This record gives sequence, structure tokens and C-alpha cells, in this order.
Amino acid sequence: MKQLEAGTVDYEIANSQQTGIKPRLLLHACCGPCAAGTLANIAPYFDITIYFYNPNIMPKEEFNKRILALKEVISHFDNVKLVIPEQDESDFLPLVKGMEDMPEGGKRCSVCFAMRLKNTAEYLAAHKGDFDFFATTLTISPMKNAALINEIGNSVSKASGVNYLSSNFKKHDGFLKSTTLCKEWNIYRQHYCGCTLRVL
Repeated sequence: MKQLEAGTVDYEIANSQQTGIKPRLLLHACCGPCAAGTLANIAPYFDITIYFYNPNIMPKEEFNKRILALKEVISHFDNVKLVIPEQDESDFLPLVKGMEDMPEGGKRCSVCFAMRLKNTAEYLAAHKGDFDFFATTLTISPMKNAALINEIGNSVSKASGVNYLSSNFKKHDGFLKSTTLCKEWNIYRQHYCGCTLRVL
């Protein structure tokens, strides 16, 4: 475990394997497919509550499809809980006003990551006795910059006074497991990240 960096998911997995104690993780999830690959690798080592805060997902029909897909994925894992806070696209749209024509992966996405991770951190801060850390499934996507997401996660965690676990859930075949499990379980896989401000 000495080779692993403290404050990371891999470190906490190794510690859980060594001690038999499961840390309580608030795991922000953006969709069922990303949760599937992530949970496949970490569910045995954490006491997990999935937190679905994604007001960037539009339209409402798509938002609801992703919740249903996420619930189906969770049903395949033991003792994984789900929290869906109040949210609306009005939480997101004012933050990215003027960025509508930016390509995916640009500043608009950074703002979106920060919005979702900040809300997750604030939820943890309000329920501090229930969780030890938070993390996000966003780092499993080949289209997402894990280093940037972790930088934002660590920044908002410090501002909220809570603990963030850095991750790269693409590791250990995370994305491959996501696609395999979703095919096996017939899980809806979306074709765009979330917002419809730009045709992808």
C-alpha cells in the first residue's frame, strides 16, 4: 500500500482489503453505464451511496431515462443506496450562459463538472456523519479528463471541508466492464454527455 497515494480510490481499496473496514463513499454518478463499470470494481470495498445530481442532462425525458438506467444498474449490486436531490436545468443554464457554442471538453464542461462536484461536496458536508469521502464516476469516460475532474474535486472538497477521493475509473478495465455489463443487462446507453447546447 506504500506505493499508492493517500486520498485516492486505489489507496482506500487497498486499506479496505487490509483492514476489512469499508469506507462510506458518496459516489456522484452521471448515468447507469458509468456507474456499472465503477461499481463493478469498487463495490466490494466501500459502503456506497450513489448521488445523482446532473441538472445538465436535457431534455427531461433523457434525464428520466438515465435515472431508470441507473436504478437498474444499482439493482445488480448489494447494499448500494441512491439519493436523487431536487434539481432542474435552471441550476445549470445560467452558469454556462455565453458558452453555448463551445465544443465538448472546453470551459463549459469544466463549469459543469464544478457545479456537480460542488453540489455533491455540499451534500456530504450537510451529512458529514454519514460519509467519509466522495468521488465521481465521471472519470470512467474516455471522453473525460480525469486529471481535470480530480483537480476540481479536490478544490471543491477543500472549500466545503470534506474529503474527496481522486480516481481514474478507466483503470482496471472500468470502461470495458461498463460496456460489457450494460450489454448483458440491457442497460440504456446514451449517445451524448448531457447538455443539448451544442449538437454533438
